[in-house]
Amino acid sequence: MSRLMNIGFGNAVNTDRVLAAVNPDAAPVRRMVSSARERDMLIDATQGRKTKSVLVMTDGRLVLSALQTDTIMKRFNDPQGRTEEEAEND
Repeated sequence: MSRLMNIGFGNAVNTDRVLAAVNPDAAPVRRMVSSARERDMLIDATQGRKTKSVLVMTDGRLVLSALQTDTIMKRFNDPQGRTEEEAEND
């Protein structure tokens, strides 16, 4: 069953389509982002902020997020898509 996961600033991705969440600082990832931009396969969900993680999707698209990779993975692993801090505040 697919669900949407918040990746920051009101943006969401289908969790069934996410292959990986990677740090954007590595040179190979920067090349992947550049290549995806040239092929119009890049979705920028940073809302103008610094890119802190890159989501690799099953269809080859890359999604840029302003959230840390660790935060994305915590939300991915939580059934309700929240971090531990968000769950504690409920």
